[in-house]
Amino acid sequence: MAKAKRIIKESLKLVDVVIEVLDARIPASSRNPDINETSGQKPRLVVLNKCGLADPDLTMRWIEVFIKSGFSAIAVDLLNGKGVREVPVLVRQLAAPKMASLVSSGRRPRAARCMVLGIPNVGKSFLVNKLIGQRVARTGYKPGVTRGQQWIRVADNLDLMDTPGILWPKLEDAEAAFRLAVTGAIKEEIFNLNDVAGRLIKWLAENHPEAVKNRYKLEELPDEAGELLKAVGSKRGFIIAGGAVDVLKASRNVLKEFREGKFGRITMDYPEN
Repeated sequence: MAKAKRIIKESLKLVDVVIEVLDARIPASSRNPDINETSGQKPRLVVLNKCGLADPDLTMRWIEVFIKSGFSAIAVDLLNGKGVREVPVLVRQLAAPKMASLVSSGRRPRAARCMVLGIPNVGKSFLVNKLIGQRVARTGYKPGVTRGQQWIRVADNLDLMDTPGILWPKLEDAEAAFRLAVTGAIKEEIFNLNDVAGRLIKWLAENHPEAVKNRYKLEELPDEAGELLKAVGSKRGFIIAGGAVDVLKASRNVLKEFREGKFGRITMDYPEN
């Protein structure tokens, strides 16, 4: 992570616009807390990816929050291409003053240069691939697939730099860490699956009870997280020897179905105003 931050700071002088990719389900939790300091005063486009899985009303509220903070912002769904074509248009708008300055100083026009930033597994390389229409930047569904920076020429007069995702080494905000784990930004090997899934199903039961009842055909929702997981496992038929519920399998199921949007379009982070 330290190396990634050093690469970004060294490369910032080469770019005109910073594209910050966030998870639309957790716009606050999926931001690196050092992003403003790292990006400096560069014009920034905030891309809220996975908007098809997020609450549309809350996504619009988050866009308003970012615009009020002085950034440009857009919601996209990279799986189906929603909003992708608008990204180059917004980048060119943000880069226009710099391009005009270059021309007025007698320099030749050039492509706008962009740096793509974001924590692991929010869709940085996926965005690059969508923009250029082919698989040039390596992508994957597990955090940390991109290992080093890549400059990529985009057909519509854009140069993109794909950089390693930055995830702060100490997740001091327990709530943000929980939401990052839930959405897949943190590798499952480093957190307790049952604890995270239990907390998630409890959160869903409190905030979206009907979605949980409908998904698992439950008439009542137990108060305790552990009992909720057992109820899920029982309904799904996750039974082990002796008739006990396979709680680990139930936990994996809850996380998988949440990440796939089976509970509906849900946003876990709420704007403060």
